[in-house]
Amino acid sequence: MPSADGEQDAPRHVPVMLREVLEYLAPGDGEVHVDATFGAGGYARAILQAADVRLFGIDRDPTAIAGGKALAARYSGRLVLLHGRFSEMEALLAQHGVGAVDGVVMDLGVSSMQLDEAERGFSFMHDGPLDMRMGTEGISAAEVVNTFREEDIADILKTYGEERRARPIARAIVRRRKERPFMTTFDLVEVVEQVLGRPRAGKKHPATRTFQALRIFVNRELEEVARGLLAAERLLKPGGRLVVVSFHSLEDRIVKQFFKTRTGRGEAQSRRLPHEPEPPAPSFEDLAPGGVAPSDEEVASNPRARSARLRAGRRTSAPAMMQLPALPRVRVGMGAGDAAAAARSATARCRRGDGRSSGRRRRR
Repeated sequence: MPSADGEQDAPRHVPVMLREVLEYLAPGDGEVHVDATFGAGGYARAILQAADVRLFGIDRDPTAIAGGKALAARYSGRLVLLHGRFSEMEALLAQHGVGAVDGVVMDLGVSSMQLDEAERGFSFMHDGPLDMRMGTEGISAAEVVNTFREEDIADILKTYGEERRARPIARAIVRRRKERPFMTTFDLVEVVEQVLGRPRAGKKHPATRTFQALRIFVNRELEEVARGLLAAERLLKPGGRLVVVSFHSLEDRIVKQFFKTRTGRGEAQSRRLPHEPEPPAPSFEDLAPGGVAPSDEEVASNPRARSARLRAGRRTSAPAMMQLPALPRVRVGMGAGDAAAAARSATARCRRGDGRSSGRRRRR
């Protein structure tokens, strides 16, 4: 289907709250913007079509950067793709001589593209290696469930997945791995279903919170969100706009707290003692008090939008506050190095086809 500028190919996924993102980001001709979570390029494409801007697209996933090359070629000189974490946006842009920008958009969490690729191990709906890493570095989800202590796995599921039955699930994971290691996503789904029951029509899949928790832990997503917000605060010019779309309560809580402190809503004049110093001047003006939810029409046409929340602010001329938002944390005592190595070996065998999975075939 042709787009507004005559392009024939559509983005590989439907960008959530695209109309609202463009409304609050308000790109203008001659400006510099950052799509801090490039993904499949849905926001980037719309921003480039909306105004004659220079856009930097950042993604820690090398497959996303590779997939965006055609779009970058089409907008040669206007779209620059950068491989890295969005918390590193200042250093990434400095390599191109850019020290300040007019807008930053962040679409948090896992992308539709990653969920749809079974080999990435993000989805409980597709069988594939139990990986969940957005990049290529760090430990995988398989290493967590195969080597971490039961109490640490339970803490991860409770803290990052808000899973009420975290301890029974962790107990079942440890019991299962004594028989054979976890290698695939369906290995883990099977154990979760043994504890919580099979999926029911119209209800959230029982493995949703477990997969969310492991993904957040493996990728250190909440810390990345917090540091990304600080980087955007430092990078934005006075008058620059920051737009953030989050998809679950932990992310949104961090973004909400960030804008609360940065707009001065977290400081009550009457609660300060006379000798206490004045609070720092607000570094943002809140453009969307209370946040913005997707329309009923969008949720009906794109169910993945149902949990989205957009928050936005306009940068003032006040200095960046630098204070990192409070984060939920889990302190883990990882398994011994040889156990982790064994998990890597098991995962490698699975990818070669040597390992044994549960043998249970899913009807999806």
